[in-house]
Amino acid sequence: MKIQLKRFGLCMMVVTILTVFTACGSSDKKNDPKSEPTPSPVSETITYSAANGDIIIPKKPKKIALLAEVYYGYFLELGLKPIAVTDYAFQNPYYKGLTDGVVNLGDGSSLEQLLELQPDLIIGYTGSEIIEELQKIAPTVLIEYGKLNYKQQLKELGVMTGTEAKADDWIAGWDSRIKQAKPSILDKVGDRTVSIIQPLKSGMYVYGNSFGRGGEIIYDEFGLKAPDVVQKEAIDSGIGYKEISLEKLPEYAGDYIFTAPWTTDLSGNSVYESALWKKLPAVQQNRVFEFDPVGFYFNDPISMSAQLDFFIEKLTK
Repeated sequence: MKIQLKRFGLCMMVVTILTVFTACGSSDKKNDPKSEPTPSPVSETITYSAANGDIIIPKKPKKIALLAEVYYGYFLELGLKPIAVTDYAFQNPYYKGLTDGVVNLGDGSSLEQLLELQPDLIIGYTGSEIIEELQKIAPTVLIEYGKLNYKQQLKELGVMTGTEAKADDWIAGWDSRIKQAKPSILDKVGDRTVSIIQPLKSGMYVYGNSFGRGGEIIYDEFGLKAPDVVQKEAIDSGIGYKEISLEKLPEYAGDYIFTAPWTTDLSGNSVYESALWKKLPAVQQNRVFEFDPVGFYFNDPISMSAQLDFFIEKLTK
């Protein structure tokens, strides 16, 4: 009942705000005897098959409000700069200078802010609890995170926005960079295993090939080996990650470890200060490399380009 009341309240708020905006516009026209009604230009539209159904959207959207920050770099690569995006995108070091002039939507929950921006397309994640309210503001497309790999996702966004050629161009350039870098990586690493680990205060996440953190590059593009248990539980499972306790660390730790804390607060019982961590062969042989926890959260073309440079530097020196 509380959820229904909350949704009803949100819906009424949107209707009220829209009514005020309309009334203000009508009042301005009435006060100006020279003003004449001018029909708004109708943009071409397409029907796009989204996770939330077939949605009629602009063929060439101009004002995209992005409630799913992981796709920000995708749109930039396709030549489309969203007018607004949720907060985490502004913390990505690989977007430095690329968010100038873009509105910070915070956690994306402010309907009033979206109304003021008057977007012609809203992009969000599946599971949005305010989808009905968002659809009253602008056509809204929901994307299921992780359903497509990053190349497929770029192509799909290209289909959505009529920029397929730009998607194909990036993929061709990316494949060329991988082809050039891969031989030296394989020569250096050989059959040694690689793990991607993010510690919590107690326990940690181990990542596979489909949940950011550079896993797509390490396992799919370079074809480097994961420890058997990581391969089984975080890659072959399709889940993309595995949460483990500190005691399980030796089983999941590879000969190389890429790592960053899940949060900056690891005071107290820190994984990095534990005896188990310090005894790992990768730690003792200086094969542990720390990545930026925000920059590696993203798996878009811009972030992954920077991640590729990072891996080349660390794995070939």
